[in-house]
Amino acid sequence: MNQNEAQITPQQYAAHIASLLEQARQECRVDLKHVDDPRAQALFETTAEVIGGLCKALKDYQRGKEAAWHA
Repeated sequence: MNQNEAQITPQQYAAHIASLLEQARQECRVDLKHVDDPRAQALFETTAEVIGGLCKALKDYQRGKEAAWHA
């Protein structure tokens, strides 16, 4: 581990992962407008919703809002 990695907090790692997931969520929402297959649209929408839940969990962790993150 280099010195820069030692200075990164778990909350900063969570923010980075949340950012990557948010990009994927937005891509799902854009892509679902470009497909005609209702099953693919449902899959992309479901994927976006699940990713949204993960982003919320990561943001809650960053803010220390959930009791589960205080254990």
